[in-house]
Amino acid sequence: MLLYAITGRHLLRGSESEQREELVALAHKWARAGVDYIQLREKDLPDSELLELAGRIVAVVRQESRETRILVNGPAEIALEAGADGVHLTGSARAGAEEVVRMLYRQTGREPVVSRACHSVEEVRAARSASLIVFAPVFEKVSRQDAEDGQQGVGLGVLFEACRAADPVPVIALGGLTSENAAACISEGAAGVAGIRLFLHDDWQALR
Repeated sequence: MLLYAITGRHLLRGSESEQREELVALAHKWARAGVDYIQLREKDLPDSELLELAGRIVAVVRQESRETRILVNGPAEIALEAGADGVHLTGSARAGAEEVVRMLYRQTGREPVVSRACHSVEEVRAARSASLIVFAPVFEKVSRQDAEDGQQGVGLGVLFEACRAADPVPVIALGGLTSENAAACISEGAAGVAGIRLFLHDDWQALR
């Protein structure tokens, strides 16, 4: 089961600076514990601050793991400069965005990981050029604050269809994932599970 942690510093306690420090510490902990992907999803930050935070996270993750992949939800140029492994694209990203990211990385001799958010089977079919697909929401309504358009959970049946449509691209299930329902997603064909709140506490380690 692939584990895909998504950051959300505003869910952490303290001031803005304290939240950023805690986020860096969390990334370090995730890498040490064997999380496969960390998606830096701090879309409200100016580019300069996103670059600085991404660079810090890359540095602490690399202290622990060469296997954990870091993806930036933001401009590919920032991901590349920070030393991240690739980019996460939103569902609204234009057609061909995956290849633009790959071309930029390949200019430096690197092959990026490109994940893409999808919310329907139709979107999955159009996103099969991505390295992996994050499919949401599976179990619950995701708030507008989380930028998922307030969709109701689509359920395991639709997840199954999405995984079939994506094959052979891995699908990561997102939306209401817990340590209790993660196995059901894997049974329907998902390669792994993703979450923000899921990875804020130690319960997720039961998935290993």
